[in-house]
Amino acid sequence: MDHGNMHNMPPPSPPPPSSSSSMVNHTNSDMIVMHMTFFWGKNTEILFSGWPGTSSRMYALCLIVVFLFAVIVEWLAHSSILRGRGSTSRAAGLVQTAVYTLKTGLAYLVMLSVMSFNGGVFIVAIAGFAVGFMLFGSTAFKNPCDDEKPFEVL
Repeated sequence: MDHGNMHNMPPPSPPPPSSSSSMVNHTNSDMIVMHMTFFWGKNTEILFSGWPGTSSRMYALCLIVVFLFAVIVEWLAHSSILRGRGSTSRAAGLVQTAVYTLKTGLAYLVMLSVMSFNGGVFIVAIAGFAVGFMLFGSTAFKNPCDDEKPFEVL
């Protein structure tokens, strides 16, 4: 099988060594190395270059933002707008599509945050989804409708 002229190409260069003290390691050649395993610490980058940086306050703000994004995703996922109960007009369909798009975009932002492999970010994301589901999806804070049977635990 002929692969063209690939036999004349040099082999790929090996990846630079990574540092376990922060998520991103800037070397002399400005190459960026990202963690591929979970780590603990406030010195990380999430979603944007340089954010939250090395500040403890900014890291705390980052954790709060990820938590709130996860709660909002659950709220939108269990909202009556996405369930389609109500109007079948085009305007209602456009609103439903906009809410779905917002929910999906926020869910992807939470996913990208977790991909920083920071342990704190992972924990607050899971906690945010759990709190959001408990508040908006579970039967813990809902009154069952007449036409819905409540889930009963034996």
